Amino acid sequence: MADEYQMPTGTLMKGKKGVITGVANHQSIAWGIASQLAAQGAELAFLHLPGMERRVEPLAQSVGAKLIAPADVTDDAAMDEAFGKVKDTFGQIDFFLHAIAFANKDELKGSFVDNTTREGFLRAMNISAFSFVDCARRAAALMPETGGSIVTLTYMGSERAIPNYNTMGVAKAALEAAVRYAARDLGPRGIRVNALSPGAMKTLSLAGISGGRGMLAKGRSLSAMKEDTAMEGVAGAALWLLSDLGRSTTGECVHVDAGFHIMGFSDDEGGEG
Repeated sequence: MADEYQMPTGTLMKGKKGVITGVANHQSIAWGIASQLAAQGAELAFLHLPGMERRVEPLAQSVGAKLIAPADVTDDAAMDEAFGKVKDTFGQIDFFLHAIAFANKDELKGSFVDNTTREGFLRAMNISAFSFVDCARRAAALMPETGGSIVTLTYMGSERAIPNYNTMGVAKAALEAAVRYAARDLGPRGIRVNALSPGAMKTLSLAGISGGRGMLAKGRSLSAMKEDTAMEGVAGAALWLLSDLGRSTTGECVHVDAGFHIMGFSDDEGGEG
């Protein structure tokens, strides 16, 4: 399947091997990043949610994936098997992209206090935050003595109270804290750990949030650049962090949202000084 994004080609990632998670379809942020890495010469393995084979395989095959395998992040035995396949395929890896998150749809609307359940909260934390810790440990074990890079995806709902983001915002806050602790632990081994925080984009994840279209429109109108977050921009930032260009950058949460996160209020709300 052809990539709809025009990603710059080159050799920046030639000889680099890594793992991509979280691809659901051609609009996935993980797919945009994978496309950019492949265009720069990286060899890729794809780990996907069970049952997603039909969606993921054509995309992965279009960039010459060396491995396409299921990985249930809630099951230790399944993760052992998935990372065992990565080791058998590559031996060592240079980078890992974590793009895995989930919260019950019923909890992504209305009141956070009233709609959050114990079961839903724990499931969101397990899949969205703990899975990163588990993947980081497993990925780091496959990285060479020269080090490597791990990147995860977050959203500004971790820092601000975004309508309807609710449980996912709390899980993303935990994820960003986990990035800092992982960066501290893995830094002495030359492994960099960072998070990318893209603005709202047209993905399956956004479709699952009540008022998702409104988030997209607000992100554009309230951003400093008055434009949507571009997939090319997010993929480019990931390329920087996952390549040798990102050396000395770790423990960071890098916003790629056309400046949405820096704004206080819109111009028409400012009034006169």
